[in-house]
Amino acid sequence: MAPPGSALPARPPPLLLLPPLLLLLLGCRGDSGRSAELAFVVEPSDDVAVQEQPLLLCCQVEGIPPIRVTWRKNGVRIPDSENAFVLANGSLYVSRFQRLRADGSSDEGEYDCTAQNQYGLVVSRKAKIQAATMSDFHIHPQNAVVEEGGVARFQCQIHGLPEPVILWQKNRMPVNTDNERYTLLPKGVLQITGLRAEDSGIFHCVATNIANVKFSREARLTVSGSHSTAYKDPMILVGPENLTLTVHQTAVLECIATGNPRPIVSWSRLDGRPIGVEGIQVLGTGNLMISDVTVQHSGIYVCAANKPGTRVRRTAQGRLVVQAPAEFVQPPQSISRPAGTTAIFTCVAQGEPPPRITWLRNGQILQASDHIKLKNNNSTLTIYGINQADEAIYQCIAENSAGSTQASARLTVLWADGLPGPPQGVKARTVSATTIQVSWREPLQNTKEIIGYVLHIRRAADPVEMEYQEAVSKSTFQQLVTDLEPSTSYSFYIKAYTSRGASKASDVTVVSTLGEVPAMPSLFIKVINSTAVQATWEPSMKLGQHEGFKLFYRKVHVSQYTGPVLLPSNVTTYNITHLDTSVVYEVKLLAYNQHGDGNSTVRFVSLREPVERTVLNAPCDCMKDEQSNKTSTTGIIIGIHIGVTCIIFCVLFLMFGYRGRLLTCKNVQEQLAPAQAPRGQRSGLNGAARRDERPFGGKRLDLNELERLFPAAPSRDKAVRPAPGLPASHGDTQLSPLPREDFGVIEEEPPEPPAPGPGPAREG
Repeated sequence: MAPPGSALPARPPPLLLLPPLLLLLLGCRGDSGRSAELAFVVEPSDDVAVQEQPLLLCCQVEGIPPIRVTWRKNGVRIPDSENAFVLANGSLYVSRFQRLRADGSSDEGEYDCTAQNQYGLVVSRKAKIQAATMSDFHIHPQNAVVEEGGVARFQCQIHGLPEPVILWQKNRMPVNTDNERYTLLPKGVLQITGLRAEDSGIFHCVATNIANVKFSREARLTVSGSHSTAYKDPMILVGPENLTLTVHQTAVLECIATGNPRPIVSWSRLDGRPIGVEGIQVLGTGNLMISDVTVQHSGIYVCAANKPGTRVRRTAQGRLVVQAPAEFVQPPQSISRPAGTTAIFTCVAQGEPPPRITWLRNGQILQASDHIKLKNNNSTLTIYGINQADEAIYQCIAENSAGSTQASARLTVLWADGLPGPPQGVKARTVSATTIQVSWREPLQNTKEIIGYVLHIRRAADPVEMEYQEAVSKSTFQQLVTDLEPSTSYSFYIKAYTSRGASKASDVTVVSTLGEVPAMPSLFIKVINSTAVQATWEPSMKLGQHEGFKLFYRKVHVSQYTGPVLLPSNVTTYNITHLDTSVVYEVKLLAYNQHGDGNSTVRFVSLREPVERTVLNAPCDCMKDEQSNKTSTTGIIIGIHIGVTCIIFCVLFLMFGYRGRLLTCKNVQEQLAPAQAPRGQRSGLNGAARRDERPFGGKRLDLNELERLFPAAPSRDKAVRPAPGLPASHGDTQLSPLPREDFGVIEEEPPEPPAPGPGPAREG
């Protein structure tokens, strides 16, 4: 790269032009690795050009020759001309740089070079070329009158490319920078501390770059009076400004404080992290300079002016943002893959702000398609089912506001001779809502080495990466694909495989599975009043694809149903009114769609029960549950009392040898234990009792449910009479001690004799 402002003749004869060019080309030399891959050794970089001066943009490439190098400006190819032409090493030489020509054209813009050989094409990073300029001063130094011992500050600002260097003069002579009381900051600031009478004078600044030299207006500094001893609170005259820099630059954060006594200036980070010491320097009495900044230096910096020996302080803060050009953590690597397989390139870059990644294929922006996918913020390039057309050079371009970089990789598609042709006659036939049968014929050529087939399956609406495969033996020419989704289109194609690779893909066939009727809904019936019930069922989302519901109901002794009542899919309840209290009703519900009716759910309900009694899943009756729990608990307590008493009696009888009493104790326990039986008798239709389902009207019924709907005559079996001392009420049981004298044995009528068989002998 030619140093900015270097003077070159405007294309003299070749003998005169050659030596200067050789000198300039020394800056374009790079270390060539003699790689077979087409790659850049030197790329063009950003530069500032001088009006009417020559410009040299470097570009050096390596790879298998022949290699053709061309240049582009703002994406348009630059033809060779007298003003701009490509040198033998690939660099671009512009003889006279023009910021603006008479025809409106300009040499400013973004330049890149392209290199191409038989394997592909690569594009260099973009180099931004700007004309050197310098504006007028937009801030001039101002006159100042400061008392002795105080602080004076002058500032001037000017814009230019490249950034102008600003120097100060006092009384038309350069300011003595060896004087430690004089501090020159890079942004055109002059600070003078501990003012003395000899500091008075006329000051102005001089701005210089390769485009021009300019002088600011003059300002007079007057130092008045003697040093004051009056107390003054600390005050920050100028605090740090917000800065945005690139890594390796130098940051200067200004902070000037006054006060009496002189305040102590300190720096800290707002986030509490230490500033560190490496590359840190204090300029003057409180300016912070950070050399060779990194991204870790980004943050908010706080300048504090502290009164010595006290906690009195004043603060000011400024934000430092450090940007880092994009650089590769993992550049893409060249790969070779057999035809029909998948190629994956990975490109990971870092920078601040995070870089944006773009892919090129032979110099053209790569667009995603059915078989080309970009993932992970474009850091992963995947090419499915590669073929000869995919063989190219792929480039990863990473760029952010701080800069850009590029890396390239080549894809080589391996294609073996003698591979079989694509399978023929691929057909797909729908078998059911979840099954499709695919059939095919063997390829037309090179079939002897086939070791098997691979069936590629994908939902037609899914991307290529969602495809999956099923392997099939070489002697099989059909495959039953199961576990598919109803009413869904699927695409299929076949490849034949040998030990040396795969054939080309067969033609793709697309077919849809059959539709499916909805699943059976869950149905619950609740009695509202003596003539109405409410049917409730599960939300429709659990039933698959359906259009609505059909509700039927009838009296159980009548064959004809009332209905269907058609209900939309978003309805989950329906009230059936004007019913007969004296009969039992059957309620049936099913879901339907365009493929037909699903299986129905049937429930029976009787209106003889109390209003809040339900057929299935009765709502909680808190009073009833409380009464039931209370009765159940009482029964358990009585049982425990009886059991413990019997055990004590048995132990006593054993001790005294009265073995015959054991039988009496046993009979007492057998007769007292059934006291808990009524709890089980109170089970309703929705209870958890064991069910014996039998056909009734073509449906499976619950015997308990029928017994409750059609109660039988009372049993004529004799109930066990309660022993003396026990209450006969089925309500709340009164607990009391049970003395031994109150126990007696009540004989029952003998049951029917059991079948003869072995059993324990009974002692009388």
